[in-house]
Amino acid sequence: MSFKLEQGLFKLDLTDHHAILGVTVDAKPEQIRERYKLIARMLHPDSCQSKSPKERDLANKLLSRFVNQAYDQLSKDRKRKEHLVVLEQVGKRLAQEPAQLESASQAAKILSQASQNLDLEYKSSVQKLATKQYEHLDQALEAIALLSELNMVFLMKKEGQKIRTEAPVAVNASSTLATNAVKQSQPKPVEPPPKASMVEPYLRRADEYIKNNNMAKAILELRDALNLEPNNSTCNSLLGMVYLKQNQTTMAKMYINKALQVNPKDPLALQGKQALDKLTQKAPSKSGFLGMFGNKK
Repeated sequence: MSFKLEQGLFKLDLTDHHAILGVTVDAKPEQIRERYKLIARMLHPDSCQSKSPKERDLANKLLSRFVNQAYDQLSKDRKRKEHLVVLEQVGKRLAQEPAQLESASQAAKILSQASQNLDLEYKSSVQKLATKQYEHLDQALEAIALLSELNMVFLMKKEGQKIRTEAPVAVNASSTLATNAVKQSQPKPVEPPPKASMVEPYLRRADEYIKNNNMAKAILELRDALNLEPNNSTCNSLLGMVYLKQNQTTMAKMYINKALQVNPKDPLALQGKQALDKLTQKAPSKSGFLGMFGNKK
């Protein structure tokens, strides 16, 4: 039995940990834990109900190669949050380039047509597939692939809704002129001095950790800073450079690109982009959407 998956998020060179565990991409840690315990009981050699040696061997391989690794990724808070950030970026890119999306399953096609009841339709479809996901072990990989297609469609639709919501609203030109005229006739208030950024202490601590080559703690400081100011270009560019120093190019690209979106002239982000471009030229490249996320098998 081949363990290679090429549907849904897997065809984008991403391992879909949520599909492997049969949970939605917004599942809470406690839901993930309960689902893992249920699957582990079904597949573990000590509790597996399969009688034939072949099925028991397959159950053990599914548990060790897929389920345990997926749970390790989603059960740890930092790993889960980083994975969710990557999935969010995937959804945004798919929403901007819908031609990249090709769904084979009927459930995924139905979900792609959903609008008002997107969340409900998605969760219902995932639950239906997850209920029987590991009942027939020879069909488990097919079920994972179908779940991953649902996840891919949901991410695209969800991020597409956000993009439409955040789009600027057209304003009547004459109304704008009138408003501007009123503003110009009024005295300008005295602007208060700029406030110190809340993230400055985090940046100082991160800088010290970087000087001492303690990248793990630097990452924690910078991620805490971004929780306070998600659009701080300095935090994003510095975090991208830390990931680049650790050869985590996927994460580096994500934060460096975010920094450049916020501030196209950010010097550290520009430096990081040049370094990433050089790495891309050296390595075998993948064009378009797939190249953004590297080659994760």
